[in-house]
Amino acid sequence: MNLAETGARTAPSPTQALPVPAAPGIEAWQVPSPVVPMIAIAFTFEGGAAQDPEGKSGTVQMLSRLLDEGAGDLSSDAFQEALAARAIELSFHTGPDSLGGSLKTLLSHADEAIRLLALALAEPRFEPTAIERVRAQMIASLRYQQNDPGVLASRRYFREAFPSHPYGRPSAGTIESVSAITRDDLVAMHRRLVGRGGLKVAAVGAFETDQIAAMIERAFGHLPEAQPLDPVPPTHIHERGRRIVVDLDVPQSVIRFGLSGVAWRDPDFIPAYVLNHILGGGAFTSRLFQEVREKRGLAYSVGTSLTSHRAVAMTWGYTATKNERVVEALDVIGDEIHRLITEGPSDDELQKAKDYLTGSYALGFDTSTKIANQLVQIAFEGLGMDYIARRNDMVANVTQADIRRAGARTLGDGKMLVVAAGRPTGL
Repeated sequence: MNLAETGARTAPSPTQALPVPAAPGIEAWQVPSPVVPMIAIAFTFEGGAAQDPEGKSGTVQMLSRLLDEGAGDLSSDAFQEALAARAIELSFHTGPDSLGGSLKTLLSHADEAIRLLALALAEPRFEPTAIERVRAQMIASLRYQQNDPGVLASRRYFREAFPSHPYGRPSAGTIESVSAITRDDLVAMHRRLVGRGGLKVAAVGAFETDQIAAMIERAFGHLPEAQPLDPVPPTHIHERGRRIVVDLDVPQSVIRFGLSGVAWRDPDFIPAYVLNHILGGGAFTSRLFQEVREKRGLAYSVGTSLTSHRAVAMTWGYTATKNERVVEALDVIGDEIHRLITEGPSDDELQKAKDYLTGSYALGFDTSTKIANQLVQIAFEGLGMDYIARRNDMVANVTQADIRRAGARTLGDGKMLVVAAGRPTGL
């Protein structure tokens, strides 16, 4: 047996994810991988930026940035030094509906890595000096973004699309809201979000089942039960058909546009995903790329993606072009959407999209960290761990009838909410 054959037989396969016994409120999965003596762990708690208190947007993001700024008996500097001494990678992140993180370490340092992770989750110090340092960093970033057309367009888009809704508030907050966050707010948010109940964990690495079960118990098993979250009411994109200008003295306008979508959990998600690839999701092959950039040279980049949150799904698009060509670019985008609504893709176009999406899927699982993150996302969405094995067949079986049905639900009548940051001519 040569080395290549050995690697092929021992490389981790995400389709072989196995459940891990865990404390109540924790759903855990593992993929053993003896190839490299490393461990990658990803985890997600239910509840994210949508839980920010009114007037204090940015609270959950500040919380995530403070979890590794000192914990237990370790000050911020001591905690960071402990991570660096063993090259342990620990990070936290937030989304509209989740607070999550990841850990990567050599197997030989797993005990220390798990100890530090457990401390960060259960006993963050929230030291006043750390709070003020993180607050200053967030405010500095917000000030820097005040003249960033991409940030301004995105913020205005979400404010108009989801008025009086948590999704309409900026997850990074505003200078005023971040300035208003107190230590008590952070402690209360930590108590609400970081607990067992809706917690998803995935681990990939060189371990046995009993080893990883013990690690997960040490890291998460002693967390309290999570407290009830504020309900996030279902919503939809408001102001479709409206074009909004954020006045900014720049030679090029940054554009954000959106239509309806379908959630990842929806049976029509896969057909909508294929349709989106044809419209704007395919980097160099999509209709928008070909029509907006290649044929007309209107923009350097243009594209769309499907976004799925707990309370809404949407088709989200972007581009940027000279102020005097904004209307032309939007007309081209609208025309391509209309063509897909009325004519649909050709059979050849549909087949090429399916071939690409099935062939490229494995690239999302080429590292242990990617596998762990994908498994956690699948668990978080409630798709079932067999989703990885089923997914390519679902893509390959998409028909023209499926595309038409998905198009009616996502592209609809073609009306978009459009926000352009710049000084577009004639918009």
